[in-house]
Amino acid sequence: MLNKGDKVSVLDDAINGVVLSVQENRVTIETEDGFTMAFLANELIKVNDRSNLLDTIRRIDVAEIKKEKEIPKPRSFVKEKKSKNEISAPEFDLHIEKLVPNKRGMSNYDILTLQTETAKRHIEFAIKNRIPKIVFIHGVGEGILKAELDFLLGRYDNIAFQDGNYQKYGLGATEVYIKQSAM
Repeated sequence: MLNKGDKVSVLDDAINGVVLSVQENRVTIETEDGFTMAFLANELIKVNDRSNLLDTIRRIDVAEIKKEKEIPKPRSFVKEKKSKNEISAPEFDLHIEKLVPNKRGMSNYDILTLQTETAKRHIEFAIKNRIPKIVFIHGVGEGILKAELDFLLGRYDNIAFQDGNYQKYGLGATEVYIKQSAM
């Protein structure tokens, strides 16, 4: 609540002044330059006698703020050790943004169905082409896609699966191993 004689600053402007009168929500002030202006009470902030808004702004340490906003350096991760002849497993990202150009108009059911159908196609392709290992990146989220993927993978007899390498994928991936049968 503002009273007559209070020192105020205008929130959206570099104007300081003293309250001349308060009528309901309307406050009339005299600016430091001697002008009389009217504002709504929510457009003003009361300041103590020893400071004004510009002095407060000048006291802000810009270098400190820039330091806080600086992008942290990436942490170093231990690299996976691979033998020279090992081929990395194909990775399939099941995030909906990677599968369709625009998900607008799709329900959650439609999105989940598309993701599981995509995973099923990749599994069938890997089995058909005798690819021994594939990785599905599903993200962490609420775990619904991971649960659907686990259910889908559990329906195959010749497949083993486990959580993906934590150092490489975090908690958001599943590694699928296809047991090859003699043809």
